[in-house]
Amino acid sequence: MNSRRALLWLILLGTLVRLGFAWGTGLGVDESYMVVAGRGGFHLGYFDHPLVSWWLSHGIAELSGSEAPFVVRLPFVALFALSTWLMARIGTAIATPKAGLWAALAFNLSPVFGITSATWVLPDGPLIAALLAATLCLLHALDAPKRWGWWLGVGAAAGLAMLSKYTAVLWVAGLLLYLLTHPEHRRWLLRPQPYVAGLLAGSVFSPTIIWNLQHNWASLAFQGGRADAAKLHLFGPVVTLAGEAAFVLPWIWAGLMLVWWRGMRDRSGWLLGCLALPPIVLFVVISLWSRQVLFHWASPGYLMLFPLLGAWLQSQPWAARVARATTLVLVGGLVILVAAVQSAILPGPLLQARTWDALGPTLRFYNLPVAAISWSTAGKVGAGLGPDVPVYCLNVDPREFRFGAQPPTGGDIVIVAPDRTMAQMQMAYGYGLFTRIEQMPPIRVDGVDIPIFIGRGLKGWPQ
Repeated sequence: MNSRRALLWLILLGTLVRLGFAWGTGLGVDESYMVVAGRGGFHLGYFDHPLVSWWLSHGIAELSGSEAPFVVRLPFVALFALSTWLMARIGTAIATPKAGLWAALAFNLSPVFGITSATWVLPDGPLIAALLAATLCLLHALDAPKRWGWWLGVGAAAGLAMLSKYTAVLWVAGLLLYLLTHPEHRRWLLRPQPYVAGLLAGSVFSPTIIWNLQHNWASLAFQGGRADAAKLHLFGPVVTLAGEAAFVLPWIWAGLMLVWWRGMRDRSGWLLGCLALPPIVLFVVISLWSRQVLFHWASPGYLMLFPLLGAWLQSQPWAARVARATTLVLVGGLVILVAAVQSAILPGPLLQARTWDALGPTLRFYNLPVAAISWSTAGKVGAGLGPDVPVYCLNVDPREFRFGAQPPTGGDIVIVAPDRTMAQMQMAYGYGLFTRIEQMPPIRVDGVDIPIFIGRGLKGWPQ
């Protein structure tokens, strides 16, 4: 089978597996939050991330009239099919079609890319597709001094990447590092094309700047604040690298590190290595003083190394055996996970992977506004109730919920409060926000009792 046909089969079969995963599991915490908090419409910006992923989930829900997990995940599954093709094209551009196929296969077998970013309603899916498109355009642009089209493609794709997630700016930093350090291509700094591409990227990204200007830089301040210094964590970088390796898959991560080191000897390796450097190094350094670093934040850096991995794997006789074994383990794990979620065999650990539909009848019976004690719970509650019931976030950190309407004072509110006791609710809300708190019978969701309270006489909303 030739590489092109094998790539088409990889895209087709991978998409079918992801569609099954999208159907078989409920929206997770972050997904529920994005779908529910994004019901307010199409805005220029949002509290957590720029607009692309919010628009995709809200747009497909509006078009289909459904917020079912399978439906709202469809754009993200489709984007990963495109990302697989782009990865193969990059591998082909720097080596051979066979190298491109191996890069695409390893990319699909890495869980942080091939499962979560490829399926879930998160900014990472659009980010990955846009970064790969920008990289492919860049490879062509660097060798086409008299053609503007590829540079305009770089600018447009980089702008879309930044409009997906703020960390895309690190790809731009990697490009600047490459142009400064590569003797042959340093001359591009004296030509207008990179600067026009930068202006185009900035114009595509401008809705996010406008929104932040209108909202006191709320989103940028929130994301920047996650790197605030707390105290020195000497083992933070070790933990971060170990977590990243687990998310990528340890043997794939080891291969990426190997080809990163070896690939810096040639031009393509130096380019992709420079693009990979800022996100991988930055978050390792930040983890020296911050415990808020999440392991998937560096994935745009590892993304750039897969074409180099594909070029190396195409000549390794053991690669096919390892790929088959990894495929069996991952697909088997997904089948077991979907079966466990569907059967609710582990109600506690898998509660967040199911939609809380059981809340609906009881909460509607109270005929009162519904609130949750955190943004994450508000997302799960809102996804379970559906789009016709507004859900409020009773917390000083409501994330995107802060920009929605608030219930009128003086009324009563049903409060969904997982893992909270009456004493805790009275201490947190009963003395300042309500005249009194009453505990109601819990609602059982997949074998887990969710505590329910009613706040009587709302005095004011948390600020």
